[in-house]
Amino acid sequence: MNAPLNWAEVARSLAADFAHRAPAHDLDGSFPFQNFADLHSAGLLTLAAPGDLGGQGANVAQLGDVIGAIGQGDPATGLVLIMQYVQHRSMGRAGHHWPRALAQRLVREAADVGSLINALRVEPELGTPARGGLPATIARRTPEGWRLSGHKLYSTGAPLLRWYAVWVRTDEAEPRVGTLLVPAGLPGTRIEATWDHLGLRASGSHDILFDDVLVPLDHEVDLRPPHEWGKGDPQMQAELAVLMGALYTGVARAAREWLIGFLQTRKPSALGAALATLPRVQEAVGRIDGLLLANQRLVDGLARDIDAGQWPSGTDSSLIKSLTTNHAVQAVEIAQSLTSNHGLARKNPLERHWRDVLCGRIHTPQDDSTWITAGRRSLGL
Repeated sequence: MNAPLNWAEVARSLAADFAHRAPAHDLDGSFPFQNFADLHSAGLLTLAAPGDLGGQGANVAQLGDVIGAIGQGDPATGLVLIMQYVQHRSMGRAGHHWPRALAQRLVREAADVGSLINALRVEPELGTPARGGLPATIARRTPEGWRLSGHKLYSTGAPLLRWYAVWVRTDEAEPRVGTLLVPAGLPGTRIEATWDHLGLRASGSHDILFDDVLVPLDHEVDLRPPHEWGKGDPQMQAELAVLMGALYTGVARAAREWLIGFLQTRKPSALGAALATLPRVQEAVGRIDGLLLANQRLVDGLARDIDAGQWPSGTDSSLIKSLTTNHAVQAVEIAQSLTSNHGLARKNPLERHWRDVLCGRIHTPQDDSTWITAGRRSLGL
Protein backbone atom coordinates (compact mmCIF):
# COMPACT_ATOMS: atom_id res chain seq x y z
CA MET A 1 0.00 0.00 0.00
CA ASN A 2 1.07 3.62 -0.39
CA ALA A 3 1.86 5.27 2.92
CA PRO A 4 0.38 8.65 3.74
CA LEU A 5 2.65 11.67 3.55
CA ASN A 6 2.82 12.12 7.33
CA TRP A 7 4.94 9.03 7.88
CA ALA A 8 6.22 10.21 11.25
CA GLU A 9 2.65 10.41 12.60
CA VAL A 10 1.99 6.86 11.42
CA ALA A 11 5.25 5.73 13.04
CA ARG A 12 4.32 7.35 16.35
CA SER A 13 0.97 5.56 16.32
CA LEU A 14 2.66 2.21 15.68
CA ALA A 15 5.36 2.91 18.25
CA ALA A 16 2.76 3.19 21.00
CA ASP A 17 1.82 -0.44 20.35
CA PHE A 18 5.47 -1.44 20.03
CA ALA A 19 6.19 0.08 23.44
CA HIS A 20 3.54 -2.15 25.05
CA ARG A 21 5.18 -5.25 23.55
CA ALA A 22 8.77 -4.22 24.18
CA PRO A 23 9.10 -5.38 27.83
CA ALA A 24 8.10 -8.97 27.00
CA HIS A 25 10.40 -9.15 23.97
CA ASP A 26 13.24 -7.73 26.04
CA LEU A 27 12.65 -10.19 28.86
CA ASP A 28 12.86 -13.33 26.73
CA GLY A 29 14.91 -12.00 23.81
CA SER A 30 12.15 -12.86 21.34
CA PHE A 31 11.90 -11.21 17.93
CA PRO A 32 9.02 -8.73 17.40
CA PHE A 33 7.45 -10.28 14.30
CA GLN A 34 4.16 -8.46 14.82
CA ASN A 35 5.92 -5.11 14.75
CA PHE A 36 7.18 -5.78 11.25
CA ALA A 37 3.80 -7.02 10.10
CA ASP A 38 2.44 -3.67 11.29
CA LEU A 39 5.22 -1.71 9.59
CA HIS A 40 4.51 -3.60 6.38
CA SER A 41 0.78 -2.92 6.58
CA ALA A 42 1.51 0.77 7.11
CA GLY A 43 3.76 0.92 4.06
CA LEU A 44 6.88 1.86 6.03
CA LEU A 45 9.17 -0.94 4.83
CA THR A 46 9.69 0.62 1.37
CA LEU A 47 9.92 4.20 2.58
CA ALA A 48 13.62 4.66 1.77
CA ALA A 49 13.70 2.89 -1.61
CA PRO A 50 13.99 5.13 -4.70
CA GLY A 51 10.74 5.85 -6.52
CA ASP A 52 12.07 4.54 -9.82
CA LEU A 53 12.64 1.16 -8.18
CA GLY A 54 9.12 1.02 -6.79
CA GLY A 55 9.80 2.61 -3.41
CA GLN A 56 8.47 5.78 -1.84
CA GLY A 57 11.64 7.86 -2.07
CA ALA A 58 11.45 9.49 1.35
CA ASN A 59 14.25 11.92 2.12
CA VAL A 60 16.68 11.50 5.01
CA ALA A 61 14.86 13.97 7.25
CA GLN A 62 11.65 11.98 6.89
CA LEU A 63 13.45 8.72 7.57
CA GLY A 64 15.04 10.22 10.68
CA ASP A 65 11.63 11.28 11.99
CA VAL A 66 10.27 7.76 11.50
CA ILE A 67 13.25 6.08 13.15
CA GLY A 68 13.14 8.50 16.07
CA ALA A 69 9.48 7.66 16.66
CA ILE A 70 10.02 3.90 16.37
CA GLY A 71 13.11 4.12 18.58
CA GLN A 72 11.03 5.68 21.34
CA GLY A 73 8.66 2.72 21.20
CA ASP A 74 11.04 -0.18 20.56
CA PRO A 75 14.63 0.55 19.52
CA ALA A 76 15.31 -3.07 18.57
CA THR A 77 12.64 -2.75 15.87
CA GLY A 78 14.08 0.63 14.93
CA LEU A 79 17.56 -0.82 14.47
CA VAL A 80 16.32 -3.50 12.07
CA LEU A 81 14.40 -0.84 10.16
CA ILE A 82 17.53 1.32 9.89
CA MET A 83 19.33 -1.52 8.14
CA GLN A 84 16.46 -1.87 5.66
CA TYR A 85 16.50 1.86 4.94
CA VAL A 86 20.27 2.04 4.48
CA GLN A 87 20.32 -0.83 2.00
CA HIS A 88 17.35 0.52 0.05
CA ARG A 89 18.94 3.98 -0.13
CA SER A 90 22.16 2.51 -1.48
CA MET A 91 20.34 0.87 -4.40
CA GLY A 92 19.82 4.21 -6.10
CA ARG A 93 23.16 5.81 -5.26
CA ALA A 94 25.69 6.61 -7.96
CA GLY A 95 28.73 4.37 -7.75
CA HIS A 96 26.82 1.44 -6.28
CA HIS A 97 26.54 -1.35 -8.79
CA TRP A 98 23.21 -2.90 -7.88
CA PRO A 99 21.74 -4.96 -10.75
CA ARG A 100 18.59 -2.98 -11.53
CA ALA A 101 16.28 -5.97 -11.96
CA LEU A 102 17.44 -7.39 -8.65
CA ALA A 103 16.97 -4.07 -6.86
CA GLN A 104 13.44 -3.79 -8.24
CA ARG A 105 12.72 -7.32 -7.09
CA LEU A 106 13.83 -6.56 -3.53
CA VAL A 107 11.67 -3.45 -3.31
CA ARG A 108 8.68 -5.27 -4.81
CA GLU A 109 9.05 -8.09 -2.28
CA ALA A 110 9.28 -5.57 0.56
CA ALA A 111 6.03 -3.99 -0.62
CA ASP A 112 4.24 -7.28 -1.29
CA VAL A 113 5.32 -9.54 1.56
CA GLY A 114 7.32 -7.38 3.96
CA SER A 115 10.75 -8.59 2.85
CA LEU A 116 13.75 -7.32 4.83
CA ILE A 117 17.43 -7.01 3.92
CA ASN A 118 20.56 -6.34 5.94
CA ALA A 119 24.29 -6.25 5.30
CA LEU A 120 26.25 -9.06 6.96
CA ARG A 121 29.79 -7.80 7.55
CA VAL A 122 31.16 -8.58 11.03
CA GLU A 123 33.10 -11.82 11.49
CA PRO A 124 34.77 -13.70 14.38
CA GLU A 125 38.24 -13.29 12.86
CA LEU A 126 37.85 -9.84 11.34
CA GLY A 127 35.66 -8.06 13.83
CA THR A 128 34.16 -4.93 12.32
CA PRO A 129 35.37 -4.18 8.77
CA ALA A 130 35.69 -0.52 9.72
CA ARG A 131 38.86 -1.47 11.60
CA GLY A 132 40.46 -2.79 8.40
CA GLY A 133 41.36 -6.22 7.09
CA LEU A 134 39.95 -8.60 4.52
CA PRO A 135 36.86 -10.70 5.23
CA ALA A 136 37.37 -14.39 5.89
CA THR A 137 34.10 -15.17 4.09
CA ILE A 138 35.09 -16.60 0.71
CA ALA A 139 33.24 -16.50 -2.61
CA ARG A 140 34.49 -18.95 -5.24
CA ARG A 141 33.34 -18.36 -8.80
CA THR A 142 32.23 -21.59 -10.51
CA PRO A 143 30.39 -22.26 -13.78
CA GLU A 144 27.11 -22.80 -11.89
CA GLY A 145 27.46 -19.75 -9.62
CA TRP A 146 29.31 -18.34 -6.64
CA ARG A 147 30.14 -20.80 -3.85
CA LEU A 148 29.96 -18.96 -0.54
CA SER A 149 31.47 -20.07 2.79
CA GLY A 150 31.87 -18.04 5.95
CA HIS A 151 30.58 -17.00 9.37
CA LYS A 152 28.91 -13.66 10.12
CA LEU A 153 28.18 -12.17 13.53
CA TYR A 154 25.58 -9.66 14.74
CA SER A 155 23.24 -10.18 11.79
CA THR A 156 20.51 -7.83 12.97
CA GLY A 157 17.01 -8.99 12.04
CA ALA A 158 18.18 -12.54 11.28
CA PRO A 159 14.87 -14.28 12.15
CA LEU A 160 12.99 -12.30 9.48
CA LEU A 161 15.57 -11.36 6.86
CA ARG A 162 14.81 -12.59 3.34
CA TRP A 163 18.01 -11.17 1.81
CA TYR A 164 21.59 -10.97 3.01
CA ALA A 165 24.07 -8.47 1.54
CA VAL A 166 27.17 -10.49 2.42
CA TRP A 167 30.62 -8.88 2.62
CA VAL A 168 33.05 -11.32 0.95
CA ARG A 169 36.41 -11.69 -0.70
CA THR A 170 36.97 -13.80 -3.76
CA ASP A 171 39.44 -16.65 -3.99
CA GLU A 172 41.01 -15.18 -7.14
CA ALA A 173 44.79 -14.75 -7.47
CA GLU A 174 44.21 -11.05 -6.83
CA PRO A 175 41.21 -11.08 -4.46
CA ARG A 176 38.34 -8.67 -4.85
CA VAL A 177 36.18 -7.55 -1.94
CA GLY A 178 32.53 -6.56 -1.95
CA THR A 179 28.96 -7.76 -1.67
CA LEU A 180 27.02 -10.79 -2.82
CA LEU A 181 23.26 -10.63 -2.52
CA VAL A 182 22.13 -13.92 -0.99
CA PRO A 183 18.51 -15.06 -0.59
CA ALA A 184 17.82 -16.37 2.90
CA GLY A 185 17.25 -20.08 3.33
CA LEU A 186 19.51 -21.42 0.57
CA PRO A 187 20.93 -24.91 1.20
CA GLY A 188 24.04 -24.65 3.35
CA THR A 189 22.80 -21.57 5.26
CA ARG A 190 22.30 -21.82 9.01
CA ILE A 191 21.23 -19.31 11.67
CA GLU A 192 22.67 -19.84 15.15
CA ALA A 193 20.61 -18.13 17.84
CA THR A 194 23.55 -16.57 19.67
CA TRP A 195 22.16 -13.09 20.43
CA ASP A 196 21.91 -12.69 24.22
CA HIS A 197 23.09 -9.17 24.96
CA LEU A 198 22.62 -6.47 27.56
CA GLY A 199 20.51 -4.24 25.32
CA LEU A 200 18.44 -4.33 22.13
CA ARG A 201 17.66 -7.89 23.06
CA ALA A 202 14.78 -8.19 20.58
CA SER A 203 16.88 -7.29 17.52
CA GLY A 204 17.59 -10.93 16.59
CA SER A 205 21.25 -10.14 15.84
CA HIS A 206 22.28 -13.78 15.58
CA ASP A 207 25.16 -15.53 13.77
CA ILE A 208 24.61 -16.68 10.19
CA LEU A 209 26.85 -19.37 8.71
CA PHE A 210 27.35 -20.28 5.05
CA ASP A 211 28.71 -23.67 4.02
CA ASP A 212 29.39 -23.85 0.27
CA VAL A 213 26.16 -21.98 -0.49
CA LEU A 214 25.41 -21.67 -4.21
CA VAL A 215 24.56 -18.08 -5.17
CA PRO A 216 23.62 -17.04 -8.74
CA LEU A 217 26.37 -15.24 -10.63
CA ASP A 218 24.16 -12.23 -11.32
CA HIS A 219 23.76 -11.63 -7.56
CA GLU A 220 27.14 -9.92 -7.46
CA VAL A 221 26.50 -6.34 -6.33
CA ASP A 222 29.92 -4.73 -6.12
CA LEU A 223 33.29 -6.52 -6.09
CA ARG A 224 36.43 -4.35 -6.24
CA PRO A 225 40.13 -4.55 -5.39
CA PRO A 226 40.54 -4.02 -1.64
CA HIS A 227 42.30 -0.67 -1.97
CA GLU A 228 39.25 0.83 -3.66
CA TRP A 229 37.29 0.43 -0.43
CA GLY A 230 39.79 2.41 1.64
CA LYS A 231 37.63 5.52 2.02
CA GLY A 232 34.42 3.64 2.77
CA ASP A 233 31.10 5.17 1.79
CA PRO A 234 30.83 8.71 3.22
CA GLN A 235 27.25 9.13 2.01
CA MET A 236 26.05 6.00 3.77
CA GLN A 237 28.04 7.05 6.83
CA ALA A 238 26.24 10.42 6.90
CA GLU A 239 22.83 8.77 6.56
CA LEU A 240 23.68 6.35 9.36
CA ALA A 241 24.70 9.26 11.59
CA VAL A 242 21.21 10.71 11.15
CA LEU A 243 19.39 7.43 11.70
CA MET A 244 21.49 6.22 14.64
CA GLY A 245 21.29 9.63 16.25
CA ALA A 246 17.52 9.62 15.82
CA LEU A 247 17.18 6.07 17.17
CA TYR A 248 19.06 6.62 20.42
CA THR A 249 17.55 10.05 20.94
CA GLY A 250 14.22 8.22 20.76
CA VAL A 251 15.36 5.89 23.54
CA ALA A 252 16.38 8.85 25.67
CA ARG A 253 13.00 10.53 25.03
CA ALA A 254 11.24 7.39 26.25
CA ALA A 255 13.38 7.48 29.39
CA ARG A 256 12.56 11.17 29.92
CA GLU A 257 8.85 10.51 29.47
CA TRP A 258 8.83 7.87 32.19
CA LEU A 259 11.03 10.00 34.44
CA ILE A 260 8.69 12.99 34.29
CA GLY A 261 5.76 10.87 35.43
CA PHE A 262 7.83 9.33 38.20
CA LEU A 263 9.04 12.69 39.50
CA GLN A 264 5.55 14.18 39.46
CA THR A 265 3.95 11.31 41.37
CA ARG A 266 6.70 10.14 43.72
CA LYS A 267 6.19 11.84 47.10
CA PRO A 268 8.62 10.65 49.78
CA SER A 269 7.18 11.02 53.27
CA ALA A 270 10.23 12.94 54.45
CA LEU A 271 9.67 15.54 51.73
CA GLY A 272 5.91 15.82 51.87
CA ALA A 273 5.78 16.84 48.22
CA ALA A 274 6.56 15.44 44.80
CA LEU A 275 10.22 15.04 43.84
CA ALA A 276 9.48 17.39 40.94
CA THR A 277 9.37 20.29 43.40
CA LEU A 278 13.08 20.00 44.28
CA PRO A 279 15.37 22.52 42.54
CA ARG A 280 18.07 19.85 42.18
CA VAL A 281 15.62 17.65 40.30
CA GLN A 282 14.45 20.53 38.13
CA GLU A 283 18.05 21.33 37.24
CA ALA A 284 18.74 17.71 36.26
CA VAL A 285 15.64 17.54 34.05
CA GLY A 286 16.75 20.77 32.42
CA ARG A 287 20.10 19.16 31.62
CA ILE A 288 18.30 16.22 30.02
CA ASP A 289 16.23 18.61 27.93
CA GLY A 290 19.38 20.41 26.82
CA LEU A 291 21.03 17.17 25.70
CA LEU A 292 17.95 16.10 23.76
CA LEU A 293 17.59 19.53 22.16
CA ALA A 294 21.22 19.42 21.05
CA ASN A 295 20.63 15.99 19.55
CA GLN A 296 17.53 17.09 17.69
CA ARG A 297 19.36 20.08 16.26
CA LEU A 298 22.33 17.96 15.19
CA VAL A 299 20.18 15.25 13.61
CA ASP A 300 17.84 17.69 11.88
CA GLY A 301 20.68 19.87 10.63
CA LEU A 302 22.62 16.96 9.20
CA ALA A 303 19.50 15.56 7.55
CA ARG A 304 18.74 18.93 5.94
CA ASP A 305 22.28 19.17 4.60
CA ILE A 306 22.10 15.68 3.11
CA ASP A 307 18.73 16.33 1.51
CA ALA A 308 20.12 19.55 0.02
CA GLY A 309 23.05 17.64 -1.49
CA GLN A 310 25.56 19.12 0.95
CA TRP A 311 27.36 16.00 2.09
CA PRO A 312 29.55 16.34 5.20
CA SER A 313 32.99 14.84 5.54
CA GLY A 314 33.21 11.37 7.01
CA THR A 315 34.89 12.86 10.07
CA ASP A 316 32.01 15.26 10.68
CA SER A 317 29.44 12.50 10.28
CA SER A 318 31.35 10.39 12.79
CA LEU A 319 31.48 13.27 15.25
CA ILE A 320 27.73 13.76 15.03
CA LYS A 321 27.12 10.06 15.55
CA SER A 322 29.37 10.02 18.62
CA LEU A 323 27.93 13.23 20.06
CA THR A 324 24.31 12.19 19.68
CA THR A 325 24.72 8.67 21.02
CA ASN A 326 26.75 9.90 24.00
CA HIS A 327 24.26 12.68 24.69
CA ALA A 328 21.52 10.06 24.75
CA VAL A 329 23.48 7.91 27.18
CA GLN A 330 24.13 10.91 29.41
CA ALA A 331 20.45 11.84 29.41
CA VAL A 332 19.38 8.37 30.54
CA GLU A 333 22.13 8.23 33.16
CA ILE A 334 20.93 11.52 34.61
CA ALA A 335 17.45 10.03 34.77
CA GLN A 336 18.88 7.01 36.58
CA SER A 337 20.60 9.26 39.10
CA LEU A 338 17.24 10.79 40.05
CA THR A 339 15.37 7.54 40.61
CA SER A 340 17.56 5.50 42.96
CA ASN A 341 16.56 1.81 43.04
CA HIS A 342 13.35 2.51 41.14
CA GLY A 343 15.31 3.20 37.96
CA LEU A 344 17.12 -0.14 38.20
CA ALA A 345 14.04 -2.26 38.88
CA ARG A 346 12.95 -4.46 35.98
CA LYS A 347 9.33 -3.54 36.58
CA ASN A 348 10.15 0.02 35.50
CA PRO A 349 11.09 0.76 31.87
CA LEU A 350 13.99 3.06 32.74
CA GLU A 351 16.19 0.03 33.43
CA ARG A 352 15.52 -1.27 29.90
CA HIS A 353 16.04 2.16 28.33
CA TRP A 354 19.41 2.41 30.07
CA ARG A 355 20.54 -0.96 28.74
CA ASP A 356 19.30 -0.14 25.24
CA VAL A 357 20.88 3.29 25.01
CA LEU A 358 24.32 1.94 25.93
CA CYS A 359 24.34 0.05 22.62
CA GLY A 360 24.67 3.35 20.77
CA ARG A 361 28.36 3.52 21.62
CA ILE A 362 29.06 0.16 19.98
CA HIS A 363 27.91 0.95 16.45
CA THR A 364 30.55 1.88 13.90
CA PRO A 365 32.23 4.33 14.01
CA GLN A 366 33.14 3.90 17.65
CA ASP A 367 34.23 6.79 19.81
CA ASP A 368 37.96 6.14 19.93
CA SER A 369 38.40 6.06 16.16
CA THR A 370 36.14 9.10 15.78
CA TRP A 371 38.06 11.26 18.25
CA ILE A 372 41.45 10.18 16.90
CA THR A 373 40.46 10.95 13.30
CA ALA A 374 39.06 14.34 14.28
CA GLY A 375 42.15 15.14 16.32
CA ARG A 376 44.52 14.18 13.55
CA ARG A 377 42.59 16.37 11.12
CA SER A 378 42.87 19.37 13.41
CA LEU A 379 46.57 18.72 14.05
CA GLY A 380 47.31 18.40 10.34
CA LEU A 381 48.47 14.80 10.65
